[in-house]
Amino acid sequence: MFTGLIREMAEVISFDNNILTLKASYHPKRGDSIAVNGACLTVIEVTKSGFMVELADETRSIIALENLKGKVHIEPAMKVGDRFEGHIVQGHIDALGRIEHIEKRVNGIDFFITIPEEFMQYVIPKGSITVDGVSLTVNETKQNGFRLTIVPYTMKKTLFGSYKKGTRVNIETDLFARYIANILKKKEEPKKNGWERIEKIQALY
Repeated sequence: MFTGLIREMAEVISFDNNILTLKASYHPKRGDSIAVNGACLTVIEVTKSGFMVELADETRSIIALENLKGKVHIEPAMKVGDRFEGHIVQGHIDALGRIEHIEKRVNGIDFFITIPEEFMQYVIPKGSITVDGVSLTVNETKQNGFRLTIVPYTMKKTLFGSYKKGTRVNIETDLFARYIANILKKKEEPKKNGWERIEKIQALY
């Protein structure tokens, strides 16, 4: 489990044969879980200047691989007793978002991000969302996207300062919104299946 608070921006040394090698000040242990741009990965090797993680087929099919260059966000998994900040983040990427518009404000910058419409049911106004591993608050929702306001501190300390129109980002929606939607869906399925059975029986006569 993670919190969406970035530990540091690590430097990508190489990405070859599904192995991502990073240079970082943080020194994990082999087998540790660490989020890279929001995706939970396992440390397979520790080097003098950083560490290596392996990306499974499923991970590579979901995340924005083109962003695994230059700088990336890293956050180690929470330990028992750690202070909890941000929000509950699993490190499981739901979908790719696309930055459609960037607008400067007096004390921050608005980012308008689109995602596949089927995931919008998990995005709630004033709720939490994770973008490339960063815990953020949704200011406004639309049919196929949402608006975030990024303050100057976050712009300096994360990759948001380098994002442009068209940049793809890893999105993890709110954990509780997903759970609630799943519970409601399961409650509706028996009702739906019941009516389907009745219709099939009626069709026999």
